[in-house]
Amino acid sequence: MTETASNATATPEWAELGKVLVIIPTYNEAENVIPIVQRLRAAVPDADILIADDNSPDGTGRIADDLAASDEQVHVLHRRAKEGLGATYLASFAWGLEHGYGVLVEHDADGSHQPEQLPSMLRALKDADMVKGSRWVPGGSIKNWPWHRKFISLGGSLWSRIMLGIPLRDITGGFTAFRADTLRGIDLDTVESAGYAFQIDLARRAVERGFRVVEVPIEFIERERGDSKMSSGIAVEAALLTTRWGVAKRGQQVKNYLGFHKRRASK
Repeated sequence: MTETASNATATPEWAELGKVLVIIPTYNEAENVIPIVQRLRAAVPDADILIADDNSPDGTGRIADDLAASDEQVHVLHRRAKEGLGATYLASFAWGLEHGYGVLVEHDADGSHQPEQLPSMLRALKDADMVKGSRWVPGGSIKNWPWHRKFISLGGSLWSRIMLGIPLRDITGGFTAFRADTLRGIDLDTVESAGYAFQIDLARRAVERGFRVVEVPIEFIERERGDSKMSSGIAVEAALLTTRWGVAKRGQQVKNYLGFHKRRASK
């Protein structure tokens, strides 16, 4: 890995955005963490990597420490327990912002996100505030998913578009690149969601605050090793929270509409 990084001398196209930090949340990913780090180091040699491990009982944290000891661009954030994807990313964002990174990237450990597609997302970020790798735009695809997983993903994105009025095709996707200023501007301290809902929450906050969010097609490949963290509870949480956010948004729109006409009538 170190040799690969040292051979990369060309200035990347996205250098103007600042230093890139790729965040990899892990829980029992001992089989996957080494190959995904190797692929990331080859695909984006200028980027740093933060492995955020939730005290994995399978020794993922120890493997991450070994990777960091052999490569100065790999860092490890050890967390005390498994508290959900949202909590892990929030702690990692805080770490990255504190250390002055200009771009922060969400990236799965299991191989479902392809590191080789990250450069296209970083190039798109030059003209955007947030870039989502999308499975459901033209050019995007999914490999090895059963029909019910596709149904949940498509249904979740459709429901979110309807309830929240957000024109994103893959709002639940977890391969996302942010400018640091975008994360600072979406009030991370009030985020309380996890899983699919966490990804929806960040996207809706960015859109509602006027940030430019674009989608770049990606190929998503179901993990080959280890167990998926997806569960029915995560999907239910996303549906309930999205509904709550949508109802609150529509209620505010009605309130604003009535208030506007009341002010006009009083003139």
